Amino acid sequence: MIESGRPWLRRRYGRGRLVRLSPVILTVVIASLAYTTPPQLAFSRLLPAAPALAAAMWPVLPTVLLGTVCLFLMIGLSLVFPDLGTWWTAAGIIAVTVAAAYGSHVRLQRERTLFQVRLVADAAQQVVLSPMPRRLGNIEVESLYLAAAAEARIGGDFYEVADTPYGVRLLIGDVRGKGLPAVGVAAAIVNAFREAAYGEADMVDVARRLDASSTRYNAAFPSEGSMERFATALLAEIPHEGRRIDILNCGHPPPLLLNRKNLCVLESANPSPLLCLAELIGDHYYVDTFDFAPGDTLLLYTDGIAEARARDGEFFPLTAWMGQQPPRPPRELLTALHREVLRHSRGRLDDDIAALAVRLCET
Repeated sequence: MIESGRPWLRRRYGRGRLVRLSPVILTVVIASLAYTTPPQLAFSRLLPAAPALAAAMWPVLPTVLLGTVCLFLMIGLSLVFPDLGTWWTAAGIIAVTVAAAYGSHVRLQRERTLFQVRLVADAAQQVVLSPMPRRLGNIEVESLYLAAAAEARIGGDFYEVADTPYGVRLLIGDVRGKGLPAVGVAAAIVNAFREAAYGEADMVDVARRLDASSTRYNAAFPSEGSMERFATALLAEIPHEGRRIDILNCGHPPPLLLNRKNLCVLESANPSPLLCLAELIGDHYYVDTFDFAPGDTLLLYTDGIAEARARDGEFFPLTAWMGQQPPRPPRELLTALHREVLRHSRGRLDDDIAALAVRLCET
């Protein structure tokens, strides 16, 4: 499902509880086998495995307690079967329990550090991808975001929506690269859009300000590699009364427009330069106008969706999938898209993913 424009997968709590109880289950199974089988099989020697497994998922104290239980079980089994080699196994249980307790302590410290990093990443994400209203007049908007760098939970894809005097303006883009190195460029572009969208009447001037902002950022913080940082971006403007949509495409994948009859790929007749490259190839920007009737749904997306690969290397068939979708609210559309992309890629993303779904409601 999607909350505040961000997707979350449903957790299988029942399976998670079973995994957390696996050290106890392992202890019971080993003790039962040791008691019910001949002493020659010596299943009791497997008891040190239980605290070792507990260290991977339990805190220090429960891990030590489980090791103590295993030790007493070993002593109890030695009363029934005197020739089990009790002291060697008991020494093994003690040694493994001490090592497991230390391992659990180190794991918990790393988890706390990762938690703090995620808090910082979430704060940065809120700056780059701030929550947006789901309805602006007669226009419904929903967003989807997935970062390929799952530990950081933030990447180089970005989007923004602004309700301006000139209409509802939308921005979606993709900085070359992924993860934290691309976040600074994305933040510079989004912040420039938040200012320019309200101050510039012409989308061409908005695009020029985005290019200038990203260029200044790259000059101040040059990339470490040999390749220059650049970004694809797409600007869209929908007048408050609807009926049309203006698109300025800076090298970004073309949006998809689903109406009651068919699916249209909104290709630009004259592509505009990518952001950060206008100084090299010229700042000639072009705006294309398309019909946008009530009931139509517009999908803006980054190439991480269209290039999501299955195990056999096949790309996700976004256009074909979109053409099969019935009319539905943007939230339901992106929920279905989120599910299908993860199913197609088996949950392994090679690039960040962002999407905006926009629908013009009936008046």
